[in-house]
Amino acid sequence: MRAKRCVLTWSAVLLLIAVGVWTPVAWAGASARPEAAAPRAPAPDVPVPAVARVWPVGTHPVVVRGWEPQSTPYGPGHRGVDLAAAERDPVRAVAAGRVSFAGQVAGRGVVSVDLAGTGDPPLRTTYEPVSASVGKGDLVEPGEVLGVLEPARAHCGRPCLHWGLRRGETYLDPLALLPPWLLRAGPSRLLRVDDVPLPEALSPGRPAGPWQPPSR
Repeated sequence: MRAKRCVLTWSAVLLLIAVGVWTPVAWAGASARPEAAAPRAPAPDVPVPAVARVWPVGTHPVVVRGWEPQSTPYGPGHRGVDLAAAERDPVRAVAAGRVSFAGQVAGRGVVSVDLAGTGDPPLRTTYEPVSASVGKGDLVEPGEVLGVLEPARAHCGRPCLHWGLRRGETYLDPLALLPPWLLRAGPSRLLRVDDVPLPEALSPGRPAGPWQPPSR
């Protein structure tokens, strides 16, 4: 009986020794495993239809700072573009849609518009800082005034409009909404032309005769 108790005692001792030896090894193995990579921001490859019909401010404003996509959800970047403007300039909807938000966020005015016919979830444009003249649920047309630009904030160091675009949680370049003719061209202008004689057939007091084919 005594011998049996000795065998059991030595078995328990050997078990404790084995546990003491292998536990640090197991922890070391666990710590040596590579950590999971931080989640990356969604790739900005979502198609953006060029549905804009006007710039949100002015006719062809200077882009003070462009869109800079983030490599990670919390990494550095710029979720939109900054457009030069003057305080109290009207801020306009770039395309038709419905106002999804109009109010204060962190002390600055923000207006968001869900663009019509852009899928589910719809493309959402955001304008700030704006003193809104529209409310949530309002339908707006391209060029309709959403409010006026608030005084300059530290964001730009001068009056500017921050214009953003996203679909769901994916941020996109708002300039992609602009068709090429809006990106390239400035405003149309009628130029005055002086001292250019009218064609003889259209001179005042002389009616135009019947059209005749050109002589060969």
